[in-house]
Formats: sequence, C-alpha cells, structure tokens
Amino acid sequence: MPQKLTEHVPQVNWRNRRIVITIVGCGGTGSQIVTGMPYLHQALLASGHPYGLRVFLVDGDRITETNCVRQPFSRSEIGLYKVVVLINRLNMFWGLDWEAVPHFVRCGRDVPDSDFLISCVDTRAARAAIARVVSLKSRRFQYWLDTGNLADRGQFVLGQPLRKDRKDRAKRLPCAHELFPSIIHAPADRRDRLPACSAAEAIQRQEPYINSTIANHVLALLARLFRYGRIAYHGGFVNLATGRVTPLPVDPATWLRLRAQAEKERAYLSRRPQGTAPASE
Repeated sequence: MPQKLTEHVPQVNWRNRRIVITIVGCGGTGSQIVTGMPYLHQALLASGHPYGLRVFLVDGDRITETNCVRQPFSRSEIGLYKVVVLINRLNMFWGLDWEAVPHFVRCGRDVPDSDFLISCVDTRAARAAIARVVSLKSRRFQYWLDTGNLADRGQFVLGQPLRKDRKDRAKRLPCAHELFPSIIHAPADRRDRLPACSAAEAIQRQEPYINSTIANHVLALLARLFRYGRIAYHGGFVNLATGRVTPLPVDPATWLRLRAQAEKERAYLSRRPQGTAPASE
C-alpha cells in the first residue's frame, strides 16, 4: 500500500549555490516580505548555508503620498521607484548585493529565473500574467508563492508550476490558481473598488496589519522549508476579524476536493465574467 503524502520534500540541492528569490510587487505585502528577507538570509548563513539568498524585487510603481501611510516609505521619497528605494536601503544596511527591477511583469523576459517567485500583486490580471510566466517551458521557476488579501483577511499558497517536463507531477504542490481559479479571472477586476486616493481612505479600507501578518506567515513557511527540508502545509488563510489561521495541508485529498470546487468555479466564471474573488493588497 503506497504511503500517504503528508509532507513536501524539495527535490533540489540548494546548498551548492545561492537560493534565488524574486518578489513581484512592492506594495503593502511585498514591501513587508522583502524587509524580512535579510533575517532569513542571516539565519541561513548562521545555520551553515555557504551562500544564503539572492533577491530580486520587481515592480514598476513609484511612491505616492498614500503609500507613506501603511508602506515603509517617507514623503521625501515620493516619486521614486519603490523597488529602488527598498533595495538600496537593505543593501546599505545589511551589506547585500540584491537587485531592483523597476518595471511591471508582462512577459517572461521581465523576471529572472528563480527558485521562488513570490507574487504580491493587486489585480487578477497581474496574477494571471504571472501564472503564464511561471508555466513557460523556456523558464525555470521551481516554486510560485502567491499572496493576496482583502480588508481583514488574506491567503498565501506555495505551489510548483505545472510543466510537461516535471518528473514529480504526482507529488507536485498545486499552485494557487489551480485551486482557486477566480484569483486570475481578470474581468472581475472591474468590480473591485479603486485604490484609495487619500491616507484616511487607505486606513479605512484595510486593516493596518493584514499585510505584515500575511508577510510573516510567508517568511515562516520559507524558514521551515529551508531549516527542516520539509513542510506539512504549503499555505494558509488568515482572518484578522476572527483571529483564525487555517493551514492548507500537504494532502492530496484536500487538493482533490478543492480542484472539484475549482471546476465548478470555472464553469460559473465562464457564465458570469464579473464574478468576485480575493484580491491582493
């Protein structure tokens, strides 16, 4: 009788080189994740990893006055690229050589090959573009970790992009859009409210700590994967209104149930292109 799959064990050797992580999106969640990356880098080095992390931060947004409310930017930085400001800040403080990529992701050429691509985008159209990029046969992304949130709740899902040349398809972690197809249903973006245009409105529309809560869970998941070489969950759902965090287990039965729901969701979305779904940031 085959052993039940309850843990994910990466089939890759990360100890002979730097682990490459690309973060797409430098808003509320992305800025929090990249700010926490140096601690993960230091933890790897302290535990004996010879090289640590190499991080790319990708986003074409410039800093606005509203960004200075719940994102780590100051008024003196308004008008500058978010990624350039944050990467320069981290490199100078920690003595790193991480790289800023100040443009949006529209095709595979816009992001470097990475062990992990972490998406922190705020539209379904942007997430759909990333889903296409990570699935390209010509590119190499070992994992895609997608994050998203509404005002007081959110989710994060670590998956392995499906490609025909994968040898571990049976044990592959499904990606977020496979389990929750509405998150890449671009027509639904029209029903989302427009971004806040003032500091007060930004606070009213979103709980102040939802982004940092999601970011800390993402970092904790990666830390466990690197430290122990295995994980029993590959995502989770956070609700600040109830204080609950529900893990997404490494469990084929759970994936089967969610995929069945996803098929119904796809059928519904094909009839109702304005369907709603969780957005990001």
